[in-house]
Amino acid sequence: MLKTNVGGIDRILRIVVGLALIAGFFLNTEASMRWLYLIGIVPLATGLFSTCPLYSIFGINTCPMKKS
Repeated sequence: MLKTNVGGIDRILRIVVGLALIAGFFLNTEASMRWLYLIGIVPLATGLFSTCPLYSIFGINTCPMKKS
């Protein structure tokens, strides 16, 4: 399982952007390259699972530190 590395505000923004792009796919039926809206699946999935593989590669973590 991947480590959680996406924090609160980052997570909310990813979910909103992902849902907006997927909504654009269904609402903009006349666009010639509307399949590009499906890229919204990526930020939606990373927001829902609170993990980002690119963050892991670059060592970024937007989650608050747990206090021991």
